[in-house]
Order: sequence, then structure tokens, then C-alpha cells
Amino acid sequence: MNPLPRIAPACVPDDAEHISEPVHVGGPEGPWERVRDSMRLRGNAVVFATWGEWLGPAVTDPGLRPLLGRDWQRYRRTTDPLVRFRFVTSRLVTKYTAAAVLGTEATDLDLAYKIGGRPYLRGLDQIDISLTHTDDLIAVGVSRNGRIGVDAEPADRSMSFDLLHRHVCTPAERAELEPLHEERRAAELLRLWTLKEAYTKAIGQGLRFGFTEFGFGGGGAGLLAPDGRPVSHGEWAFATHRVLGHYLISVACHDAGLDTARDTAPHTMLDEGFMDAVTDLLTP
Repeated sequence: MNPLPRIAPACVPDDAEHISEPVHVGGPEGPWERVRDSMRLRGNAVVFATWGEWLGPAVTDPGLRPLLGRDWQRYRRTTDPLVRFRFVTSRLVTKYTAAAVLGTEATDLDLAYKIGGRPYLRGLDQIDISLTHTDDLIAVGVSRNGRIGVDAEPADRSMSFDLLHRHVCTPAERAELEPLHEERRAAELLRLWTLKEAYTKAIGQGLRFGFTEFGFGGGGAGLLAPDGRPVSHGEWAFATHRVLGHYLISVACHDAGLDTARDTAPHTMLDEGFMDAVTDLLTP
């Protein structure tokens, strides 16, 4: 059996062709061109930042209320300063990222939430969004090809194989991890954990979907059944990146077969149901 890859970088060549490398965005000023390039080339983009980098611009921006939109009241009601600042920065990073790939202004976008808290852009169902945060890191993934999920963890997070393998690993994964040295095994367990979090977020299940029901191969085999058999045929891509020296970001991207070269301007991406309703009203 092939040895497990090193954590950084952990994306294999095939998946690297489909998932954009995360871009560090230190504030509202960007660099957004790199994010737009990612979207043009692969149909997805991943952005990461620290909430401290965005804190100053967030709380001093006179236009904060229109930027937050529906989240303004929640922001005002949050009394814990730390929770409040992390909330506002995560929403701003999300809206600025979406605005960059859509070629519009952040204030023009209406960020809403599905049951369970997953964000989405009201009226722009063709764009999928995933948001994650850990410690002072915020990561946002956007895709126009299909579903996307992102998860982040500190790279030094302690992961006990003995305590967690029955809850996290499939039989095939346990067989791969057991022979490894303890430190390497813990690192690979953390990589698997973030990949599984990213995948279940992408499919909208979160922790409701048991992590022992699906697995990942160490050699880039993609999504696997508990016994190690492949269960996808290229429609899913996965990658793990180490960023800022001490965080892991894992990404799961689904390719629904959409045209990645199509226009993403908001006025050409209105929800089809909305457009059908408008057409019906205008038709004599």
C-alpha cells in the first residue's frame, strides 16, 4: 500500500487541477485579482484571513451597517466582544470574497443562512459558499461548479488515535494508520478529520453523517467506501493545505458538470425560479 502523503501540500496532481490554492487576503483591499483568477481558471476560490487583520477596517468602516445587511441586528445584539468581532469579520470576509468573484459590490449581496447555519447568497443559487473558522483563522470557499466545503484546524491540534479512531476512521483507514509512528499517525488523523469535515459540510450534513461511513486514501484515491473501494468517479476533488505555518485548510469540491467559463455577473445569474416568475408576469 502506498505511504500516506505529507500534510503540506496534501493535494495530489489530479485534484490540484480542480481546486484553487487558498489565497491570503489581509483586508478589504485584497488581493482580489488572485481570487478572481482562481474562479476563472477552476470555477472555485478559497480565501483565508485572520480576524485581527480585518478587525480595524471592520469596526471603523462607516458603511458597516449596509455591509452587514441582515446580520446588523445580530451583530448589535452580541454582547461578548470576542464573539462579536469574530462574527463581523467572518461575514465581511465572506461578502467581500463573493463580491470579488461576482464582480460586484459587497453591499449589493444579501447573505442568508440555511437550516444549520450554512451561508448562501439570496437570489444567486448558482454560487455555493462555505465558511469555517478556528482560533483566529477564517476561511471561505466559493464555487460555481457545484458544492464546496472548507474546514480548518490548528496543525498542532492533539488527535489521539486510540481515543478517536473508532469514531473517525473506516477499517481501511485504520489499517493504513496503525503502522505509522505516533506523531505521523496523529498528523494524518487530523488531515482525515478536516477532509471529512469539509466533505460533510459540502453535502450539507455536517456531523450528522458518520465519519466511519466514508474514507479517503493516502495516495490520493479520493472518496472511498469503508472497505477502501473507490465510490466516486472524478466528480469530487479534495485538497489539504498548510497556511500561515500552523493551520490546515481542507477543501472538498463537487463538479456538477457546469460550464466553468460562463459569466458570473449577478445580473446574469439571477435565480431561475425568480426569472420564471418574472417571465410569467410579463407574458400576456
